[in-house]
Amino acid sequence: MPVENELRRATADIEKTIKIKLLERDMTQAELSRLISVNRQQVNRAIKGDNSPKSVAIRKKIYRVLGMN
Repeated sequence: MPVENELRRATADIEKTIKIKLLERDMTQAELSRLISVNRQQVNRAIKGDNSPKSVAIRKKIYRVLGMN
C-alpha cells in the first residue's frame, strides 16, 4: 500500500517538524496550547496527525504561531 506508506511518512514529517520548532523556541506543547487557546490533548492529537477538521484547524494555528506558513 504505497499511498498508506506515504501518508504515514508525511504525518511523521509534520510531527517531527512541529516538535523541532517547539524545541527551537524552548516551548512545550502545554505552552503552545495556552498560546492558541486550545486544549492540550487536542493540540497533541493535531500534532500526531489526526485528520479531523478540528485538528486541521488547530494545525493551521500551530503553523502560524511557529512561523511555518
